Amino acid sequence: MRRPLSRLCLFLFCLLPVIALASGFPQLGRLADKGFLISAEARLIDESKVLGAIEPDRQLSPASVTKSYLAAAALDRWGPQHRFATRLVSEVRPTSNGLLSGDLILDGGGDPALTTEDLWRLAQRLHQAGVREVEGRLLISQWRFGPVECITTDRCQARERSANAYSALLSSAGVNYGSWCVSVAPGDAPGQPARVAGCDSQAAVLEIDNRVETRPDNSGTELRAERVTRDDRDIMVLSGQISTNARPRDIYRASSDPAEQMAVTLLAMLEQAGIQVRGGAETTLAEPPAVSRTLAEVESKPLQELLLRVMNYSNNFMADVLALNLVETPRADLRQGGAAIETFVAGIPDHGPLTLFSGSGLTTENRTSARGANALLESIYYRPSLFPSFVATLQSPGNGVMRFIRRGSPTFQHHVMLKTGTLNQPVAVRAVSGYFRTRSGRWGVFTVLVNGTGSTPYLSWPEVLDPLSVDLERIIDTH
Repeated sequence: MRRPLSRLCLFLFCLLPVIALASGFPQLGRLADKGFLISAEARLIDESKVLGAIEPDRQLSPASVTKSYLAAAALDRWGPQHRFATRLVSEVRPTSNGLLSGDLILDGGGDPALTTEDLWRLAQRLHQAGVREVEGRLLISQWRFGPVECITTDRCQARERSANAYSALLSSAGVNYGSWCVSVAPGDAPGQPARVAGCDSQAAVLEIDNRVETRPDNSGTELRAERVTRDDRDIMVLSGQISTNARPRDIYRASSDPAEQMAVTLLAMLEQAGIQVRGGAETTLAEPPAVSRTLAEVESKPLQELLLRVMNYSNNFMADVLALNLVETPRADLRQGGAAIETFVAGIPDHGPLTLFSGSGLTTENRTSARGANALLESIYYRPSLFPSFVATLQSPGNGVMRFIRRGSPTFQHHVMLKTGTLNQPVAVRAVSGYFRTRSGRWGVFTVLVNGTGSTPYLSWPEVLDPLSVDLERIIDTH
């Protein structure tokens, strides 16, 4: 009996470190009993002390926690104050009477947050430069990247139709995050059609199929919207009802071609600015000629401000455009953008394997581990010129813009800064990663990746955040 007993003791002794580490997440660990795959780790930064772990090296999908990698790589490459430029250029100069005898070219600079407001400023600056008429065409040049191959189901479907904005297609010459926006307001009386306009102008710049009916006061507002493409034209199909006393509702849907959306939108801005374009608008993959002169230019917000929107709102269009900008050569695709981030991460000690097919996390093939994600967070913590801009992009549960994270005790709500990630297909993914401050003021990092399987098709956020908040509260209070 001695030998089997000694082996049993040795076996149990070997398990003790694992049990001790997992004890840092006793509540969260119960998800493993339900069949979910977990990679989790929490540790203090100042002494690299692990306070809890569950399979910390397991490679799982991080979903939009991928954007933390993108933000770190972008800050490392460009610095917090970098701005992206969008230019109107031409090979010819305007004449004294305002005629541009050649083509006007928009050189898409990869600004991930270019909006109609920016295009209006661009048109005004062109007018200020003396241009009143373009004899040639308006060419939208997406030579840097675009159209980018769609490698996810939602984005591929968006080429024909879309009922969301998160699946926007990609281009270095995109505008309004690759999505159309229309504003729906009630008509004058019940029974009349709703009033529909573009969000940025009195008239919409795309075709509207308006089937929304105005109903009496307080009868409820239910709107359905789908952008469809017919005969190479985007159409917003709207249906449902809106109450006579309802406020206008803005609706966003991905366009079928962001560069074509740019062409239509900029052409409208130029016309409103009093600049006629005789040759219409086209898109092109050609780089503007080297002899082209800049006639007008607008710059983006600083990178640190762009990353606030990328991270807080988990904007997939912005994240993937930034990742594509990281690629040195033109005609970049999403895998190359992911590889550029992988190259940055390769310089982080003890990170381990990383696979990224996008910078947004919308691709289900992305893989990292809790230990790796924590290594990323710790490396940025030790870079004082970048850390303030990076940590500012994370949300505190108590006052974050995403309401679903406002859970748990005051300790969890106000001592934690995090980024979340969500996927529902082909399996459920709920991921959380960020920093915490202990009661004594020490900094820590934590990452929790929870992936479903074929037999665990659904996972709600409360099922993850509620036990995680209890486990982190204990860690924060005891250190």
